[in-house]
Amino acid sequence: MDGTDLASVVTTKDRYEFESDGPDPLNPDEVIARPDLHVIAYDYGIKKNILRMLNSQGCRVTVVPAQTSAEDVLALKPDGVFLSNGPGDPEPVTYAQDNIRRLAGRTPIFGICLGHQLIGLALGGKTYKLKFGHHGGNHPVKCNDTGKVEITAHNHNFAVDPDSLNPSEVELTHVDLNDNTLEGLRHRTLPLFSVQYHPEASPGPHDSHYLFKDFRKMMEEWKG
Repeated sequence: MDGTDLASVVTTKDRYEFESDGPDPLNPDEVIARPDLHVIAYDYGIKKNILRMLNSQGCRVTVVPAQTSAEDVLALKPDGVFLSNGPGDPEPVTYAQDNIRRLAGRTPIFGICLGHQLIGLALGGKTYKLKFGHHGGNHPVKCNDTGKVEITAHNHNFAVDPDSLNPSEVELTHVDLNDNTLEGLRHRTLPLFSVQYHPEASPGPHDSHYLFKDFRKMMEEWKG
């Protein structure tokens, strides 16, 4: 897996519009909001429930292949860009890192899992391979802003080295209480944030769903 770009293997070959097939089966009272924001989602191996969660926040979602250029994304006039989860080593996915650098500051960005790792690299940080990886649905993650602990789902083998990030530019927002690995970051001046874990999953069961609301709020403020 080291040195292997798997995102380009598993990504969609063609751009498409995602439409939710209804509310979360685990939350049948959920209301799917009428879309009034447009999100471009990079598919590095994206999960359907992430797309459904974006829909639930009133986002029309266009999914694009992993190697879609930043210029082509901006031409679609997004209100925000989402960077998905996916397999493999983030370091060789250099085209994604380049696109993130070109998009940063021009549109709000939210990344999950591989998307988080790619953001870390794009901001000048480094990643490393975990000895055993993080897998399962019972990882306690602390949100540094609130002090609250979220029970989260993990499925990754790489992590961002927090010491490699510039603290004057990047705020460390979440930490894994099992081993103190970095689980979330936010840029101090640009509309950009990410988490390593999977907030669309339901181990808490809904401890981390607020992140999708945070993304919507960021887009509203940027648009407003």
